[in-house]
Amino acid sequence: MTGLLPNLQAQYITDFKRTADQYFEQKDYYSAAQYYSKALGTFSIKPGQYKPYQVDKGGKKKEQKLKDYEQVVYKLAESYRMYNDFGNAEKYYAEAVTFDSTLFPQARYWYGLTIRANAKKGEDYERAWEQLSAYRRGQKEYNEFSKKADAEIKNCEFAIEEMKYPPRYEVVKVSGNINQGGANYAIVPVSNNTVYFTSSRPDSLLLSKKSNPFVNTLYVATGDNASYESREKVQIPTDKGIEQGAAAITPDGNTLFVTRWTNKDGNKKSSIYRGTRTGNGWTEPQPLDASINVPGYSAKEPSVSSDGKYFLFVSDRSGGKGGFDIWYSSIGSGGTLSAPQHIGATLNTDGDESSPFYDPIKQTLVFSTNGRVGFGGQDFFMSKSAGNFGGWSAPENMGYPINSAKDDQYYTGLSPDKALNKGFISSDRESVCCLEIFAVKRRAKMAGGMVLDCETNKPLAGAKITLLDSTQRNVLETQTTGMGGNYMFEIEMNRKYKVLIEKENYFSKNFNFNSEQLTMVDSMMNPTVCLKRFEINKPIVLNDIFYDYNKATLRPESKLILDSLYYLLLDNPKMEIELGAHTDSKGTDAYNLKLSNARAKSCVDYLISKGIETKRIVSKGYGESRPVAPNTLPNGADNPDGRQLNRRTEFKVLRN
Repeated sequence: MTGLLPNLQAQYITDFKRTADQYFEQKDYYSAAQYYSKALGTFSIKPGQYKPYQVDKGGKKKEQKLKDYEQVVYKLAESYRMYNDFGNAEKYYAEAVTFDSTLFPQARYWYGLTIRANAKKGEDYERAWEQLSAYRRGQKEYNEFSKKADAEIKNCEFAIEEMKYPPRYEVVKVSGNINQGGANYAIVPVSNNTVYFTSSRPDSLLLSKKSNPFVNTLYVATGDNASYESREKVQIPTDKGIEQGAAAITPDGNTLFVTRWTNKDGNKKSSIYRGTRTGNGWTEPQPLDASINVPGYSAKEPSVSSDGKYFLFVSDRSGGKGGFDIWYSSIGSGGTLSAPQHIGATLNTDGDESSPFYDPIKQTLVFSTNGRVGFGGQDFFMSKSAGNFGGWSAPENMGYPINSAKDDQYYTGLSPDKALNKGFISSDRESVCCLEIFAVKRRAKMAGGMVLDCETNKPLAGAKITLLDSTQRNVLETQTTGMGGNYMFEIEMNRKYKVLIEKENYFSKNFNFNSEQLTMVDSMMNPTVCLKRFEINKPIVLNDIFYDYNKATLRPESKLILDSLYYLLLDNPKMEIELGAHTDSKGTDAYNLKLSNARAKSCVDYLISKGIETKRIVSKGYGESRPVAPNTLPNGADNPDGRQLNRRTEFKVLRN
């Protein structure tokens, strides 16, 4: 290869590279990329055509030229990555991985990461996985990059599996001018057709004064569905140099919480302020006290639950897991906030948690984090409370496409009654630089069934139906059947569920089902279930319980019948029963009583051997004392049918 660095262009290359290096050192990566690109354009090599083994390294000048080319390519890739232009960064890292890995040891890691950051489908994550895995195999010692690569490999593996399933949500970028210029994010519903949002769109007034026009502040937008127009800022008195956004409004619409921050020399500190409504605007917001805004730390991204009971925010204060964690306060009378509490290690990680949103109807928290395995960047997770805003379930990734390979934050429900079904998110999935606003709608998948009375075979009203996650045993939702005996739940695809059916004075039943078939259809019906009625202390005959002649030994076919009683006891874990055995009148009273006691005990021992607690079941032999049919006919002849009915095993419910 000849003519790598023509003499006429040497000075230009030197100048371009030197200027680019200066911008790079100043962390102005956008400008650095422009000058590295100019420097690269003066080489005779075209990207993708570089073959180092073809270069004659016999001379020092040519060796230096080669090093210059490699440095420019790598620094160009780095510059694009540092200002989040992952598309261009991937292209140049692809060439950098052909360089000497001892000189550019992290090139393959960054190549894999940029492929992941640009991923749109499972095949992209597979390519990223291959590069990251190759990087790890080439490492000789474990370091901080090893840890990061391992985390990204897990992200790729998770995404590859998750993207095999149909989308759980519909996601569309909001049209109108709401996403016009700069960053636009953190929707706050105000009324049916009005929202607030944060934007750093260029301010024409600042442009005219030759000041930085990209200043975050709150704007008003009006519209419907996925189209909103914005023409004005929210009327809030604001001092010069203050940026503000990521706000929340109380359910009564009279109190505004807003994040305000300053950024000096790259040191960004934020605090949460509170203002009250006045006409069409707000009073000058005042900072919350030091229990929220701890001196020396940041507090931001306030959120208020739709029932007005909880105030949530994130902070990097001490006492957390690391990075920004979720904290919360209870809201008392008059809007007073209790001392903040850490929401707990079940939800918070050593990464950054962001933008919590709590739905009190579903008792479910939605938040973003980069501290868990996901699709990459900030992902949405949801967790359900066991009650009283605590006992959180293990967070579950909300899947594709509500999550992407980029940062996905600021979930908010459009209305309190359907908060988890329809709302807004902010994401930079379609932007090089900035968050944009997207409308999301959950794809409803339904599963239902019918409950009947076993005796009448008619629909059973008033039965309590509980839907549980069969993996984690969390209660997801409860319903009560109406006159038609029907129930219907909204569920996720490819999940395992358990349904528990209960009604007073009826034996409970439960069953498991898998929603796998919902990948092809929108709804599924579970088998119709009937519940059998019982009365306390009223015997229920167990038909076809047989013993060896004149013995208490259970025959194999009898165990199958007792197994049904075993499952009934499992379905009714609080129920206590008596299991009784009866004989006919052949033999002495004493013999029959002894035989029936032994037979009842034999049944109980079998149930206990299968795991039923001893305290839940007692045995009792009645001998021939409680016949249900005559042992003999009126003429004194033997009555075999009557004796058969009297030789019975039964149980009765003692308490439930």
